[in-house]
Amino acid sequence: MAKTITLFLNTSPYSHENTYTALKIAEAALDKGIETHVVASADGVYNFLNGQKGSGLPHASKGFQSLMDKGLKVDL
Repeated sequence: MAKTITLFLNTSPYSHENTYTALKIAEAALDKGIETHVVASADGVYNFLNGQKGSGLPHASKGFQSLMDKGLKVDL
């Protein structure tokens, strides 16, 4: 049976460290071959919009796109 992890993200890209944490957990899971899903709701949807700007963190949409290219599944 394949392992699966699902992350729920409901905070905006740059108001909390949650986005960065979700990116890193998803990346680590994918690197270990674990099927990985992110469910974004409420302000979490903004993590997937191009052009989001914030201080100190990479662009969330680019980070998630990179992970989606590696197999991350996303539900908005």
